[in-house]
Amino acid sequence: MSFASQMRRLLHLPRTLRSRLFLILFAGLAAAHVLSFAVLFYERTMSAKATMYTTLENDVATSIALLDRLPPQERPQWLSMLDRRTYRYEIGTGLPGVPELSPRAAEIAQAINVAAGGRFPVKVESIPGKREHLQAHVTLNDGSPVTIDVLPALMPLATWLPYLLAAQLALLVLCTWLAVQLAIKPLQRFANAAEALDPSRKAVRLEETGPAEVAYAASAFNAMRDRIAHYLQERVQILAAISHDLQTPITRMKLRAEMAEESPEKHRLINDLSEIERLVREGVAYAKSAHGDTEKPTRIDIASFVESIAFDYQDTGKAVAVPRTIPGVVVTRPHALRRILSNLIDNALKFAGEAEIQVDRAADGKLRITVLDSGPGIPADQLDAVLQPFYRVEQSRSRDTGGTGLGLAIAQQLSVAIGGSLHLANRPGGGLAAEVTLG
Repeated sequence: MSFASQMRRLLHLPRTLRSRLFLILFAGLAAAHVLSFAVLFYERTMSAKATMYTTLENDVATSIALLDRLPPQERPQWLSMLDRRTYRYEIGTGLPGVPELSPRAAEIAQAINVAAGGRFPVKVESIPGKREHLQAHVTLNDGSPVTIDVLPALMPLATWLPYLLAAQLALLVLCTWLAVQLAIKPLQRFANAAEALDPSRKAVRLEETGPAEVAYAASAFNAMRDRIAHYLQERVQILAAISHDLQTPITRMKLRAEMAEESPEKHRLINDLSEIERLVREGVAYAKSAHGDTEKPTRIDIASFVESIAFDYQDTGKAVAVPRTIPGVVVTRPHALRRILSNLIDNALKFAGEAEIQVDRAADGKLRITVLDSGPGIPADQLDAVLQPFYRVEQSRSRDTGGTGLGLAIAQQLSVAIGGSLHLANRPGGGLAAEVTLG
């Protein structure tokens, strides 16, 4: 695997954009920080070396000249005053060494030779050991040997420097995190707005503030949502208009058909017209359900409300039972909720011949109304599809089986309009459970 491919794989390891941006920015800033420190440290080293060599050259020249002029018996008492941090003077031949010198030792030897100025013979040797150590042997005019013992060392780093570097690194992490937050926050806002996008419901518009690019993107998103809402409203209005306008000619056709002579074709024609009329009514109902949020919310006793719907069905001989309910008051749109439950109950009666209604609380405390039946259920891969308009699991157009494919779609749309949700699931023992959760 090539280096480039390895780097690409490394950059794709973080799964979130936040992590990737943080990694890239922090790596770049940290590399720049390390490079700046390396350059400064190199420049400091070179400056310290130049200062050390210059000081050594000037100091050695003065010290050797001073020792040369002093009487031999006074020289030892002056040695302590001539000592420096990295070198000191000794009277004598010093330690045995080797002539091999490192590059820095060679530079120090040259500085000492320049300092001696050719007046005193100088011999520089390296002393073996763990650290760099060398001695320069000088012979004064009276023949006395003097040794310059040198332990090269630059100025030590300040004790506060590591803390400063750690503080700078923490500042880099903080600034990188803030930069990533500022870059990611608009994306999170857009993602949340896109997730909650529902043109059929009123929602808070994205704030068109911030940097120019963010404000422009927010404005474009709001405009897109307005266009989608307009297209949906236009579609529903067209459906409502066509369905409404078809009612009059269908009624005239039924009247003319009923006035015709008795024949099998007459009854088939009347049945077809009745089916078309029912489809038109369902189309109008679906169009109206898109505006289910126009009804004023009202406080209702949910147990009494559900039982009244069941009693209405029981009065017509339908097998609708309420085996379990809970007391409670809920604020909702009663006409829309009644239409939702009626459509679900009709669907259960159509395919199972009976229905049960249960009222309880979900795990999150929300009110839940479930319509149960013992019919054939719905294939698992079509549970979401049947909530779409004009979708039928059974593809026949029979009034008693196939239907128009709008009943569940209307229930779904009205559930959203009243601030709830509709969820379908097959029961373990067979049948369907249609669950309406009220927010």
